[in-house]
Amino acid sequence: MKSPTRLAAEKRGRQGERIAAWWLRLKGWQILARRVKTRAGEIDIIARRGGLVIFVEVKARATPAELDLAIDERRLSRVAAAAESVAHEYLKPGDDMQIDVILLAPGAIPRHLSNVWHGG
Repeated sequence: MKSPTRLAAEKRGRQGERIAAWWLRLKGWQILARRVKTRAGEIDIIARRGGLVIFVEVKARATPAELDLAIDERRLSRVAAAAESVAHEYLKPGDDMQIDVILLAPGAIPRHLSNVWHGG
């Protein structure tokens, strides 16, 4: 059984993913998929705008100050590996792809960091 702390974090994460998808739609992105599980890890959101497909890691934290520590090279490399394993399902010929991060905290405007992975 999951601890109450773990359950709260999971609930915050799912809520964060809903908010991030809403934010992306407002910015003109089409949501292609959510919570895509691969052997390498999970991709929170896959979205398209024109010829660009983004693989998005969403991080929700209790306070804006915690966001600066929410993402690191190890997490990004896992998302990049997961994206590579399913990219063929979402990309059309000539499309570009990138890894993005959306950071969320109560009372803060969502922070969308574009093209954060450059193959560390």
